[in-house]
Amino acid sequence: MKKERKELWRAVKFTLFSVSAGVIQIGSFTLLTEVLSLVPWLGHLISLVLSVVWNFTLNRKFTFQSANNVPIAMLKVALFYLVFTPVSTWWTAVLTERAGWDKFLVEALTMAVNFVTEYLYQRFVVFRGSIDTAKK
Repeated sequence: MKKERKELWRAVKFTLFSVSAGVIQIGSFTLLTEVLSLVPWLGHLISLVLSVVWNFTLNRKFTFQSANNVPIAMLKVALFYLVFTPVSTWWTAVLTERAGWDKFLVEALTMAVNFVTEYLYQRFVVFRGSIDTAKK
């Protein structure tokens, strides 16, 4: 029971930090597309990078409490985004420019997909074997 409770708390922390990263992402996306008039796919790309750096930093330290090698962990996250970024940038362009979907709807759906896949990837790939190894 204690292990399940700890994992639930880990998921809650990941969610809260992801919400803060989401605020950064949607805030910067809004600024970039509404104020600076960037096309949605470019605004998505820049805002995604900003939120990833924020989210990785907080989750490594507080959610997964990992003492593993930071550059290696960052490389693993970069590999995830090597796939996710071009795919999500592509579907943002297709859905907003060709299909006419609302850019904020597409961004919100993309953030939801990112949230679920990134949690699973960080939990079972990036920090597997190093969870709760940081000195307190």
